Amino acid sequence: MIAALLLAALPQERPNVVVVLADDMGYSDLGCYGGEIETPHLDALAANGLRFTQFANTGRCCPTRASLLTGLYPHQAGVGGMVHDEGKPGYRGRLNDSCATIAEVLGAAGYATMAAGKWHVTPFSYKTRLGSDRATWPRQRGFEHYYGALGGGGSYFDPPGLMRDNSYVRVVDEDYYYTDAIGEEAARFVREQAGMHGRPFFLYVAYTAPHWPLHAREGDVARYAERYRGGWDELRRERYARMLDLGLVEERWALTPRDERVPAWDDEPNKEWFARSMAVYAAQITAMDRSIGLVVTALEEIGALDDTLFLFLADNGGCDELLNGARYKRSDDIVDAAAPDGSPMRGGNRFDVLPGGPDTFASYGVGWANASNTPFRRYKKNSHQGGVATPLVVHWPAGIPADERGGLRHQPGHVIDVMATCVDVSGADYPEGVQPVEGVSLVPAFANEPVERGPIFWEHIGHRGVRDGDWKLVKTRGGEWELYDLAADRTELRDLAASEPARVERMEASWEAWAQRANVLK
Repeated sequence: MIAALLLAALPQERPNVVVVLADDMGYSDLGCYGGEIETPHLDALAANGLRFTQFANTGRCCPTRASLLTGLYPHQAGVGGMVHDEGKPGYRGRLNDSCATIAEVLGAAGYATMAAGKWHVTPFSYKTRLGSDRATWPRQRGFEHYYGALGGGGSYFDPPGLMRDNSYVRVVDEDYYYTDAIGEEAARFVREQAGMHGRPFFLYVAYTAPHWPLHAREGDVARYAERYRGGWDELRRERYARMLDLGLVEERWALTPRDERVPAWDDEPNKEWFARSMAVYAAQITAMDRSIGLVVTALEEIGALDDTLFLFLADNGGCDELLNGARYKRSDDIVDAAAPDGSPMRGGNRFDVLPGGPDTFASYGVGWANASNTPFRRYKKNSHQGGVATPLVVHWPAGIPADERGGLRHQPGHVIDVMATCVDVSGADYPEGVQPVEGVSLVPAFANEPVERGPIFWEHIGHRGVRDGDWKLVKTRGGEWELYDLAADRTELRDLAASEPARVERMEASWEAWAQRANVLK
């Protein structure tokens, strides 16, 4: 009822919709979420829009993309794991035929549709640099135009699987940088809509930034050359203090301890390498923000910015994955090793090779991931806050009351809500014959009204969670259930499972029932 009343007061013409997704970015990395990284365009959108403080993703790239695009939990869309077929309905590694994408739904309602950037919901081979399931490519799932890479992480200077529409393309520009190209292509699509005689559009922009490998232009890295020499301990304290000042966290939510795998910065023997790695990571985010600025400028040029619902979020929290700096290979299981020339390594990242250039392939390590996720603990893949908490910036002057702009929204939400929100504001008819959406519209929250919803669930590679109101039940793969009162302890430091056995039992039963109906159980 509230949503209907609010929509009745919105502009009669249907808004454009732009959804922007970052990759492997922590909760506190943006300037408007307490970070020191320069993100002026996103900060400006937040200042004239809204910041959600308790929004969540699925904890990893492929599942979040599946949920965002379909409004379903990832297993229902067929992507409960990654993009390889495990032979079970929830784990086929491709968008299935019983779900609809936002592009398919809004396209049927007359919207022009375009995707730019990372797809990663279709089988893809890094060896051949090809996708094998054409039926699940963007053009076949509702997008009229596509520019981007079908796979996940890869070189920013020569991304694997790069496509324009249904054709593979090669990089021929020596100055090519993928983050720039995504924004340029998305902005070009926006400008093309100026002559479409009122036809609204849906634009999905999915960056790989700041996902490993650490690749950035030297000019962007240089602005952060000195910034991170103080180390991760100092950075975490600085960010936490700014988040308190911004109202993003409360003092009763204590800053989590440094990850036990990470030494105090004063004891870190490879400070030069790590300061450089975080500088490159920050440069990747600044480049992404600048690329987003291209899209915003294009919207302004065609007079569409105020009438465009603009959403920005991340696919999972900061990433603690460790890489071999010399090869295109995941090396998560490496703890200590030696480079071929005998130089020291930790988790595969070579300390004799400074990251950033096209001939490097490194990640920024656990210490900086811990800082990216300030004030939370754990990381990408986990269902704890460090894995699933994401910024959500919403900008829509035509649909957000003027006296609410610049505010915070504490209503819990999940990436499954993006589809429901797009259907709500567009007036599109959600199709019959496919699974009904699991999410709810965020429109009431734009006027700071409650968002009525049931529990929110998580599962990925054995990590599990359920949030019901302010209570969250969560566990890591192979661990025991932990229970947290998020109102009092959002950083998940005081496990109440032992003192609340009845609540644990009820919430576990709720999770099991969801897992049964949502194709989670193998």
